[in-house]
Amino acid sequence: MPQVTVILPTWNRAKWLKTSIESVLSQTFQDFELIVVDDASTDSTGKILESYSGKIRTILLPENLGVSAARNTAIVQSDSKWIAFLDSDDYWHAEKLEKQIKQTRLCPEYQIHFTDEIWIRNGIRVNPKNKHRKREGWIFKPSLALCLMAPSTVMLHRELLERHGMFDDALPVCEDYDLWLRLTAYHPVALLNEKLMTRHGGHSDQLSRKLWGIDRFRVQSLQKILSQENLRSGDRTAAIRMLRKKCEILIKGFRNRGNMKEIRVYQNIAQKYSDI
Repeated sequence: MPQVTVILPTWNRAKWLKTSIESVLSQTFQDFELIVVDDASTDSTGKILESYSGKIRTILLPENLGVSAARNTAIVQSDSKWIAFLDSDDYWHAEKLEKQIKQTRLCPEYQIHFTDEIWIRNGIRVNPKNKHRKREGWIFKPSLALCLMAPSTVMLHRELLERHGMFDDALPVCEDYDLWLRLTAYHPVALLNEKLMTRHGGHSDQLSRKLWGIDRFRVQSLQKILSQENLRSGDRTAAIRMLRKKCEILIKGFRNRGNMKEIRVYQNIAQKYSDI
């Protein structure tokens, strides 16, 4: 059994896929298995995966089920102690796994580890804004506004997924935001403050670009967490305040679009938590 299972879901990203796969296979740390989950691609992804026969494990989904279902399928079919994720439009730097494994030994009390990353948007390197600044320790509260851990930087202990559940496949986006909140409500995270992954953004096939108002899915996630999780008092208060803030943002957006039905939906949600 390898120490790490690397899970790489992909859907119609033949343009990026080979670079992503090669970045894993060329790691200086080699005690891993790479599982690529093809979420029913219709481009040349299949031919690319065939060229790696014997070097990677491939799972072919019968229909396009989304990134969460793809990741979850691989999680269930793996048994490594540590699980790492890589999106198919990102790539790792050569020492990423080696340095993270070393960090797990230096900080054995942590079960969630992540790194910093380089951002490329529309082919140009950009500097993240202050709101994206990486934090470590108990990051539940700063993670309420937006996702602070890029999936491609995260390595976590399998036991956490067995205890808290996997990615919510009902969410088309913000599935990482949802899972990280469920985990960071109970566990601190360790930051390896080095840029060990390069992520690409701004391209047209990103769901976050196609879907307006992705705060809708963050609200959905916050409602679920507030109803299902036994949050600490301060965390619960912070989650409620963030839920109401996001409802206000959505109400303003739907008002600009003249969508009274959706306005009432988010007014009702905010009213439910008006005691804070």
